[in-house]
Amino acid sequence: MKKLVLLLVCMFSMSTVMMADNDKPIQIGQLPTTAQTFITTHFKNAKVALAKQETELFDKSYDVIFTNGEKVEFNKSGEWTEVSCKINGVPDAIVPQAIKDYVKANYPDARILKIERDRHEYEVKLSNRWEITFDNQMRVIDIDD
Repeated sequence: MKKLVLLLVCMFSMSTVMMADNDKPIQIGQLPTTAQTFITTHFKNAKVALAKQETELFDKSYDVIFTNGEKVEFNKSGEWTEVSCKINGVPDAIVPQAIKDYVKANYPDARILKIERDRHEYEVKLSNRWEITFDNQMRVIDIDD
């Protein structure tokens, strides 16, 4: 009986490891509708170099990389989790107004090159190399250079 349980645990562990970190290229039409709408709204003139689906053990995410080097990451629902635009800066329309106001007031010459969000916070990286973290109430909780 112990051998059977051990065998089952080993098989489950191996299948879990094999399923984790499984990336596969996809077509833009295979992205969730929310992600497709986001791309056509904010990156309508950008050409897609690669779209891929990343499958982990209990989660799924999507990455879209454009030929100009810009990148967008989406969660399984198609909501953006990270936008990186190192040349032109992140589109203003996706940055919460409180963050735009803070950056404009405190770093008037800086552009937002990257924005990340999760359930608890937003993090922006500026063209002057500062990284600012905001909580959900848009209060600054960390600044790094």
